Order: sequence, then structure tokens, then C-alpha cells
Amino acid sequence: MKTSHVELSVPAEAAFARTVRMMAANLAVCLDMNVDDVEEVRMAAEEGFVLSCASKPAVCAIAFDLSDDGIAMEFPLGDTHDDSAELELARLLASALCDEFAVDEETARIRLVKRAS
Repeated sequence: MKTSHVELSVPAEAAFARTVRMMAANLAVCLDMNVDDVEEVRMAAEEGFVLSCASKPAVCAIAFDLSDDGIAMEFPLGDTHDDSAELELARLLASALCDEFAVDEETARIRLVKRAS
């Protein structure tokens, strides 16, 4: 499979979490990821969305990059920084579910990478 780039833009509101989860899971299925990997991608996408929404971006424009190796997801960061316990748990879950987890303040993006097993 060649590398593919998919973008999803939704309001940064909790009501759109299901849309983000389903898109991420569907893209993982398109990569022929196994059931466990699909579930981890789905959960990681939700945690990325939670972290993004908490920072209050105007819109949550999510970039998905697909390759034979797996899926990379990037979420925007807004201007608000919240270090609550709930968000710390979201960070912990995202980092546990993914092979790569990074928050880049310079580019105002959260990057999650899940490689196929």
C-alpha cells in the first residue's frame, strides 16, 4: 500500500468523539490491522481528541497518515493548557496505547503513532 493522507475536521466538542473514534478504527481496518490494533487505534484516537478539545482549538482538524507500517494521527492544540488529573490520565492512556506519543508545543500538535503488529 502506498502512503495515504486523510483529514477529518470536526468541531472541538465532545459530541464528535464518536466520529473521530469510528474514522480512526475504519482507517485501521483499511490497513488490515488485527482486531487488537484496531481497538487500540480507536481508543488512542479518543484520547488524542480529548487532549485536543481540552486545549480549546477553534476546530479539531485531525490528520491521519496511513502506511504499511501503521497509522499516525495528529491533533491540533489550542491556547488553553489544562493539567488536570483527567487529562493526565488521557496522556497516560495515549502513551500506553501507541508506539509514539508526543506533544509538540512549537507546532501546536499532538502526534500519536500506532504500528501494525
